[in-house]
Amino acid sequence: MIIAVVSGGLDSVTMAYQLARQQEKEIQIVAFDYGQRHRCELNCAQQCAADLGAPYDEVDLRGVGKFLTGSALTDDIEVPHGHYAAPNMAMTVVPNRNAIFLTVAFGIAVARNAEAVTTAVHGGDHFIYPDCRPAFLTAFDAMQRLACQDTGHPDLHLEAPFVNCDKSDIVRIGAEIGVPFEKTWSCYEGGELHCGKCGTCTERREAFQKAGVADPTRYR
Repeated sequence: MIIAVVSGGLDSVTMAYQLARQQEKEIQIVAFDYGQRHRCELNCAQQCAADLGAPYDEVDLRGVGKFLTGSALTDDIEVPHGHYAAPNMAMTVVPNRNAIFLTVAFGIAVARNAEAVTTAVHGGDHFIYPDCRPAFLTAFDAMQRLACQDTGHPDLHLEAPFVNCDKSDIVRIGAEIGVPFEKTWSCYEGGELHCGKCGTCTERREAFQKAGVADPTRYR
């Protein structure tokens, strides 16, 4: 079994589809409700699991999320507009988010006898998200191997297939394997349509353009 951490965004849904085509083992999709501004991504994560015929678990971390203040994703702060590389995008950092998610995912992996945990962090995340960088992933994997070494799961490990890719690479991969991009969500603001202006919407638009793939996203 593979535990796939899926937010419902373009990157993680593409990862789930890629795993479904590459792996002969069962994929367990795990998503996290940490009190984010909206449920659009979570709804897409659940839809992804249904489309792939994979088990879906949603972990309620709202009790933890209420303490992760100071981020535009969890607090009453206006979502900044602009490019991911802009300094104001630091307002979208949720303290220690990936470390928290992955720790829970590894606990699930041990309980369910999984052989790996996968995350869809990618090169475009490296600008402002320290828990998406290769050094963090290497250190976290080493820590979890120590944490799990006496649990009967000595080979349990972390995989990050897109860590050295940019988002346009992920779009190309997704297009090749038939990912329904219209069933993914990127926008930080939520609503019926993507805002088209926040950092992740800007990155999404650029990725489709750079990849030469038609963007099915409806923007406001």
